[in-house]
Amino acid sequence: MRGADPILLPYGKHNIELTVRFPSEPVVLDYRSEPEAPADTVIAEALRHPVSGPTLRQLAAGKSRAVILISDRSRLCPSHLFLPALLEELNAGGIPDDRIRIVVALGMHRKQTDAELVELTGEGVYRRVTVINHSAASEDCVHLGTTSLGTPIEINRIVVEADLRIATGNIEPHRLVGVSGGVKALVPGTASQRCIEANHSLSRSYKAKLGDPDNPIHRDMEEALQHVPIHFLFNVIASHRRELLEAYAGELTAAHRLGLQAARRRFLLPASRDHDIVIASTGGFPKDMQLYQAIKTLQNASAFVKPGGAIVLVARCEELYGNGIFQYWAEVYNRRSALQELKNRFVLGAHKLAHLDEVLTKHTVYLHSDMPDPLAELLGFRPAPDLNGTIRSLLREDCCRVAVLPHGALTFPEPG
Repeated sequence: MRGADPILLPYGKHNIELTVRFPSEPVVLDYRSEPEAPADTVIAEALRHPVSGPTLRQLAAGKSRAVILISDRSRLCPSHLFLPALLEELNAGGIPDDRIRIVVALGMHRKQTDAELVELTGEGVYRRVTVINHSAASEDCVHLGTTSLGTPIEINRIVVEADLRIATGNIEPHRLVGVSGGVKALVPGTASQRCIEANHSLSRSYKAKLGDPDNPIHRDMEEALQHVPIHFLFNVIASHRRELLEAYAGELTAAHRLGLQAARRRFLLPASRDHDIVIASTGGFPKDMQLYQAIKTLQNASAFVKPGGAIVLVARCEELYGNGIFQYWAEVYNRRSALQELKNRFVLGAHKLAHLDEVLTKHTVYLHSDMPDPLAELLGFRPAPDLNGTIRSLLREDCCRVAVLPHGALTFPEPG
């Protein structure tokens, strides 16, 4: 039987209550979301006492043009909370607002609308300084060299031409490169399409461990710093509600590595493939805006379910696929032939089909979302418009161990 407290699963900006009567109490697997202190205090302390190197105010002295790299709205980073403090430090160091640019480090994600830019930065900041969407087009980037693994280093021209570069973002485990934050604001955040595809294609030859940046793909990104260094890092750890939990600032490598230790403690849980069913929500908006991002939750959930077990993915996907290339390959290509083609060449966006297939070959996956049933079926899901009814149909009275991940995008399995 279920306990007295209802189980709530975030869905978009609301919650869905599980009304199912389980044979035995489900195991709830969740990350640690307790804040260290009020956000203003955390921000002020991080800026006042950098992990390593000078303060931002000291770095600004004598500089003429500053650029701040921020995350787009598919990420949890609450940029609007700390941007006013960063601007204050830059102003105090002698750089006025009209010499500061904020670049949204989109990588190959979609551009943000004007309303979304206001949401990301806060209305006061948006009115003070110029806020720009990154463009991954080659003509908007500068070629600076080539990494030892052959990745062309091509970075946004505005970023290259600034003489003070500040990277921001949030730190989480990351399947492709080990960990987010740090250099990721630069590459892929403000890199060209050619650069991003070359770096991401290394995942065909190299695999990263969750929470560990010591891998060839991450080192490939870091080589860009030799040509276009980040002078100051401001990284945070954020909750699924975009609450600022911790902050780390200063010299990029030292600040990022210290923040990574804290992120590991919060987000990594012992993997236990002993559940018959895993019910996983991404944690709601923004992690479930699109399937492109929600697949990461599916990958996390697969680490906690038995081979052959069922996963119920709860993700609104209001923007459906979230990537045009992903959509084209899913809807036009034969699934088997598409996967075979992806073994021969890396296609950014379409590569999500391979990530999805890795889970679908081991588990039956039910999808509760806003995606039309035919699209879900084309991808290999079993549509689950009636979430509680679907779960009820999967339960067996004799033995059925169930785990629930209410914030699956932030609940990662510890690497073996």
